[in-house]
Amino acid sequence: MADGMNPANAPFREANLLPVDLDIERRADGTILIRSKVPLKAYDANIPAAFAKRVEISGDKPALAQRGVDGEWVFTSFAQLKRDMDAATQWLMNVEQAGPVLILAGNTPAFAVMSFAAQASGRAACPVSVTYAALGGDYGRLAHVIAKVKPAVVFAEDSNLAKGALETLDLSGARIVTTDPSKIAKPATAYADLLATPVTPAVAASIARLKPDDRAALMLTSGSTGLPKVVPITFDNLVANAVQCQQTIGEAAGWHENMLDWLPWHHAAGAFVLRTTLMEGGTLYIDDGKPAPGLFETSIRNLRDVSVSYFNNVPLGYTMLVDALEQDPVLRANFFKKMRLMLYGGAGLSQAVYDRLQAAAVAETGHRIMMTSGYGMTETVSAFMVIHFPTDKVGIGLPAPGATLKLAPVGDRYEVRAAGPMVTAGYLDEPEKTAAAFDEEGFYRTGDLAVFHDPEDPGQGLAFAGRAAEEFKLSSGTWVYGGGLRDGLIKALSPLVLDLVLCDDGRPYLGLMLWPTAGADPAEIEARLRAFNGAQHGGAARIKRALLLKDPPSANAHEISDKGTINRRAVIDRRASEVDRLYADAPDAGVMQL
Repeated sequence: MADGMNPANAPFREANLLPVDLDIERRADGTILIRSKVPLKAYDANIPAAFAKRVEISGDKPALAQRGVDGEWVFTSFAQLKRDMDAATQWLMNVEQAGPVLILAGNTPAFAVMSFAAQASGRAACPVSVTYAALGGDYGRLAHVIAKVKPAVVFAEDSNLAKGALETLDLSGARIVTTDPSKIAKPATAYADLLATPVTPAVAASIARLKPDDRAALMLTSGSTGLPKVVPITFDNLVANAVQCQQTIGEAAGWHENMLDWLPWHHAAGAFVLRTTLMEGGTLYIDDGKPAPGLFETSIRNLRDVSVSYFNNVPLGYTMLVDALEQDPVLRANFFKKMRLMLYGGAGLSQAVYDRLQAAAVAETGHRIMMTSGYGMTETVSAFMVIHFPTDKVGIGLPAPGATLKLAPVGDRYEVRAAGPMVTAGYLDEPEKTAAAFDEEGFYRTGDLAVFHDPEDPGQGLAFAGRAAEEFKLSSGTWVYGGGLRDGLIKALSPLVLDLVLCDDGRPYLGLMLWPTAGADPAEIEARLRAFNGAQHGGAARIKRALLLKDPPSANAHEISDKGTINRRAVIDRRASEVDRLYADAPDAGVMQL
């Protein structure tokens, strides 16, 4: 970078994204419909058949890479994956009991094998977070999923971790597959024995019979407001969404190249990365780290080792990453060496973090890097809105080809709704919740709110403006727009905090609990909060008291998802004593009074 160059003036590195060409319909009631004029490309929805063709092309090329016990990368080729998938498919076809395959595993080659094999055998794959088996107690969430899904097969890769859950829960005759059956006091099949199953022509015949509307997966919602809902997803849903994303950002993302990703495969975004990389012939390096204290160092090590052209993370991950990039020139050089596109999803990214990332990119390469959002949810398979145009604004982008975005006015904001082939039909055996999730025209209600960056130029995309479920009233009856307020606070406090939670419904004023970054000065945090308050125009946006949290958010208590996003309600409920400190008549010395 030339000395003195302003990063905001640096050119973007070429990314070759889909041009913006919109069809916009404005209705008399203020509703706006937005579609891309670019048609969705034709596609074949048979994923197992398409993977078989991919193997013919890619053969011995590495498909997956994961560090072994010695810390070195261990590779699994496309051909080996296919051999294992076919054996697993045959074994599943030999199981007489009808029902899906529940997959209780981390991001491993075995997860990929069982997921694709389930689909090839005509059984939906239902991946579940291993956290559900690790929680102990009555295993309430896992029991709920098993009762809903009624699996014929339960694949629990880690025998030690799954032992308690498998022995405690009623599996109603489901066959258990695990690495070491001797660890479990129930009949089980060894995964190695499953892979030794002789393959017959019935496997290819089963794959050939698959139809676009067949169930391919049963995915779980986050369960942030209660027990998770089960979302049936068809092959057509999956492939339509993949084509949408390929058309908008595929050339820049380079799924046919090297990928490095940590997002859990039991979640919509992580499943998309696994599926798309394998279908496009890329090599997916499995990152066993995640954006959490004590785990992100693993991700940093991997980023020093593997250069990628596309990077995908949640906002918390980028917050932690930019700190490391600013301190580690070797990491910065390797990270930006090939980088063409960075994507964030799961929540809104702080503008301050965005600006720091671009400053690091320009310092290293002389160019800004295209930064896109992936806005979607389990009910839309993955992202159906994408930033596919040069911009320095954080947002949620514009609809991909084939998607119709409906913006329903809510005051000076819009509720985001969606229709298209990527939208699922609803929830498994939840007719009332399904009906409530769709409006009278069949659009899926996301529950999110958005605004245009420039109402006179919709092509600049939309910005996230809060989530209806995060908005609450103080005891005065005044509404707190939690999503937008939270984003503003994150921006004001960056890089001093990792995340924060607003408190609380029905209280007389706003309190704040936050997790500071290592070494952050509490006095500076307090000063910034006072400055933030001074810029607000009402009590519903001013923080009266704040408390720094010492204990990190707990995944076991559902305070933080496997994707690194905070569950506000779970944090408040679990930390009732800290909330009480915020609202005590005589607060202790650890509470900031603003």
